[in-house]
Amino acid sequence: MAPVVSSLNPNTGPTAGGTAVTINGSGFTGVTAVRFGTVPAAFTVISTSQITATSPAGSGTVNVTVVATSGTSNGVAYTYVATPVLSSLAPGRGPTSGGNTVILTGSGLSGATAVKFDASPAAIIGNTSTQVTVTAPAGPAAPADVTVTTPGGVSNPLPYFYIPAPAISEVGPDKGPLAGGNSVTITGSNLTLTSIVRFGASTATSVSIGSDSQVTALAPSGSGTVAVTITTPGGTSTNGLGNAYYTYLANPSLSSLTPSSGPTLGGTIVTITGSNLAYADEVRFAGVPVPFATVSNTQVVAIAPAGTAGAATVVVRTPAGTSPGLPYQYVT
Repeated sequence: MAPVVSSLNPNTGPTAGGTAVTINGSGFTGVTAVRFGTVPAAFTVISTSQITATSPAGSGTVNVTVVATSGTSNGVAYTYVATPVLSSLAPGRGPTSGGNTVILTGSGLSGATAVKFDASPAAIIGNTSTQVTVTAPAGPAAPADVTVTTPGGVSNPLPYFYIPAPAISEVGPDKGPLAGGNSVTITGSNLTLTSIVRFGASTATSVSIGSDSQVTALAPSGSGTVAVTITTPGGTSTNGLGNAYYTYLANPSLSSLTPSSGPTLGGTIVTITGSNLAYADEVRFAGVPVPFATVSNTQVVAIAPAGTAGAATVVVRTPAGTSPGLPYQYVT
């Protein structure tokens, strides 16, 4: 009685051949040949019900048959699958922590059984003949070769770049007006690929990357104290260091000077009363900077400089801007 073939495992493989195929059936006595289509294959008879064969090179779908002294078996289909080819990754970079979605595009990607970033397996979450969607594994801050394995074999590799997360060490100035618009320099590490700078939930404009350790941006409008964060392909910075914060200040205003007059030779101690004065960084009399001390959010004490007889405008500057002026009268 001729042998009978009941199943093949696997029943698909690459066009280059070389796949170990288990042939299940019966009557495998006196076997003289195993053929994939018309092409003979190397084989080993395991038992009367099992043979292992190495698929030869081929294409399309062929019938696998077993030839024995008692006759030739029925044929069971074996399909040759083209080797997968990768053409692109999107995105081609991501955080060292992994977890982001990456779409691999190419051809011959059906039936993907594995995607690896170097030696690390990625979770496959979608698959068609031209795309495989995966969740990237974690990896070191270095390029990784991405490959896809299908019944047709292992694809060509494409590089995927792991990017370390950005970190912020300093924000300067760390205070500014409610209206925003002032230039803020952010210092840290891994900032080269900055795509977004946020002050709290608001996105900054005119972002300029100076180096891997410095970025400048125009502060958006806001209020209160907010965290400054930077987003790159490596992720979003955190504020664990406690120094990546920015405080919005209301514009300073002045209500009175006590005294409001003094001698032209200067030296008079003048109490300046107003609001939003806590962060005063300069006091001027007629454009001349003078020594001063901040007493509270509503009071600054300054020493009048020498001047000429007549009125001199007094202003107080903070990171939010310069106050409207009040007149100080120089008398002889």
